[in-house]
Amino acid sequence: MNIVPEPLSGASRLAQDYMDRFDLVSGFYGGNYRDGHSWVQRLDWLDRTEENRISRKALAACLRSYNERFNPHEAVHKSLDLLEQEGTLVITGGQQSGLFTGPMLVVHKAVTIIQAAREAEKKLGRPVVPLFWIAGEDHDWDEVNHTYVMSDELEVSKIRMHHKESSRTSVSFTAVKEEQWKRVLDEMQQLLQDSEHKSTVMDLLRKAVMSSAGLSDAFAKLMGEMFGKYGLVLLDSADPNLRALEIPIFEKIIRKNDSLGQSYQLAARDMMGLGYDLQADVAENGANLFYLKGDKRILLFKNNGEFTDRKGLVSFSETELLAELIEHPERFSNNVLTRPIMQDSLLPVLGTVLGQGEISYWAITRYAFEEMGLQMPLILPRMSFTIVDSSSQKYMEKYNLTFQEIHASFEVKRKEWLSGIYGLDLDQRFEETKESFNRLYEPLLKELSDLQPGLMKLGQSNQAKILAQMDFLLNKTKSSLEQQQDALLRQWELIRQSIAPLGRPQERVYNIYYYLNRYGLSLVDELMSIPYDDSGIHRAVYL
Repeated sequence: MNIVPEPLSGASRLAQDYMDRFDLVSGFYGGNYRDGHSWVQRLDWLDRTEENRISRKALAACLRSYNERFNPHEAVHKSLDLLEQEGTLVITGGQQSGLFTGPMLVVHKAVTIIQAAREAEKKLGRPVVPLFWIAGEDHDWDEVNHTYVMSDELEVSKIRMHHKESSRTSVSFTAVKEEQWKRVLDEMQQLLQDSEHKSTVMDLLRKAVMSSAGLSDAFAKLMGEMFGKYGLVLLDSADPNLRALEIPIFEKIIRKNDSLGQSYQLAARDMMGLGYDLQADVAENGANLFYLKGDKRILLFKNNGEFTDRKGLVSFSETELLAELIEHPERFSNNVLTRPIMQDSLLPVLGTVLGQGEISYWAITRYAFEEMGLQMPLILPRMSFTIVDSSSQKYMEKYNLTFQEIHASFEVKRKEWLSGIYGLDLDQRFEETKESFNRLYEPLLKELSDLQPGLMKLGQSNQAKILAQMDFLLNKTKSSLEQQQDALLRQWELIRQSIAPLGRPQERVYNIYYYLNRYGLSLVDELMSIPYDDSGIHRAVYL
């Protein structure tokens, strides 16, 4: 296995500045994760504010109950025993509960969390527990109900969990029926290439999903299967038992809602004033909370002292909303701007692992942390990988194609190669021929129109048809020649679909089980063996 740094563009300017020029954006973040003094400051603050967070004993009991159901590994038990002890720290990060764990970046985030926890433990001489925050309270079903694998025909194939009901309830509360699981399992079975690992992979998937009530349950079981042995604790943000512990935090968010909202607005104005784009919506009267009414998770706003929604389905005074919280805490959940606050109020978070988009929107919460009497934790960039299989590597060398060229100029390189195969540049030759034709034809048209003005329109129509026929011949020639080179073009297609499927980074498209089917379950251990890197630079993993 060879690891090569391969930077990919796409990060927002704010995220890039955070990683490369921290001094420019230091006002939006809690500390510089590359500065040892910031780690010590964060540690000291956590020690001093121990009593301000939720009881460790109650939290550990809640997490034991959840992990016993979905992630019952001995190493997880040890992590929770440590978490219960005062002085233990947490490195966390999270993601939505996607189908079969969703895109590969989820796995990369889990790897980063575990590796970062190990590094922090060495650095500070304190126990540091890795924890994965499953965003099961999110309600965007279409964002999590699908995943992708590559078929034998080199097509990016989408496996989608259809759901007849257009419910907007939390994903963790969206029931999935047995026939729905069977349908997506059958699709996975058909699309995965035959391999020595296929039966093991499919048995693992069936065992996890067929005993799961929904996507979040299956997600937790599969993540536990991969990372439980490394002590990774799982937390579902929609867990009703957890929600009961969060009542005091929700109460504080409700009571301080006006000033909290102003802090988000101030941060947004400061960011835009420096020319940075906002990566999350900051509504002027947003309450930044969701309320579950029936099967609908609705976003609350603050209008004339009342907490209501855009459609007027609910309306609460502050007193009424607080009473509802005490009676039904399971009906409340965070939005993207209050979730960081909730996380820091529950856990002794030393650092949180974020993708580049998350790094950008967390900046909006900087003043909100202070408003809530908190400090923003250290933000650690997620590690980012592309797996390059031996076939892709061989063909890249064969065609002298670099990783960067695949992402930035693949089609240009492909056309250059085809031109070399043809022995001439078809596009240029046809363009030259069309220009020559126009030079000869247009003076003739003028002479004919001088003889008979009515011939101009007919001549122009004739000219357009001849040019169109030239384009037709060019395309037919290319198609014919490409058919002659079908086997070689398939090699080019394998490179493209493996490295940059749908024109995007591999980790944002393909599912981990596509690769586990090819290389075996030990691939996760190989990813875990890659040296930890906090630069945020993408790396190619040549197998």
